[in-house]
Amino acid sequence: SRAELAGAGPALFRLVRFWSRRWATASVGEPSDDTPLIQDVQVLEAVDAAARHGEVSVTDVALQLGLDRSGASRLIAAAVDHGYLTRSASGRDARRVTLDVTPAGADVLTGAHAFQEEVFARLTAGWDPAEAAGLARGLRRLADETRPD
Repeated sequence: SRAELAGAGPALFRLVRFWSRRWATASVGEPSDDTPLIQDVQVLEAVDAAARHGEVSVTDVALQLGLDRSGASRLIAAAVDHGYLTRSASGRDARRVTLDVTPAGADVLTGAHAFQEEVFARLTAGWDPAEAAGLARGLRRLADETRPD
């Protein structure tokens, strides 16, 4: 019913704001020079998602992140500097740059995904298993339906 859905939108955005600011320190303690930045994780997620369709360009990352090319380019440059991505000439068009996740970047993604699974398990630990499974299905569906690819 409509009453059951009331407040779901604001609740979703509260969760997004809350967790988007906390994943790194919660997963590894106090940040150090080696701690991946949330921006690095976001770029890696974007490259990983876009790679399902072939070579990944700056434009692909910009689309995934909802940014203009210059904003995406700055984030990509930082991820390259941190050793998480490589840039190379496209195999299809030498004028284009293609982006690939490095082994270090893959490790960051693996760690981020493990942390995300741990957070979900902690947050739903006291829930009825059927309710937690229902939320998991709903979240996956929502994420799949809003994917920009």
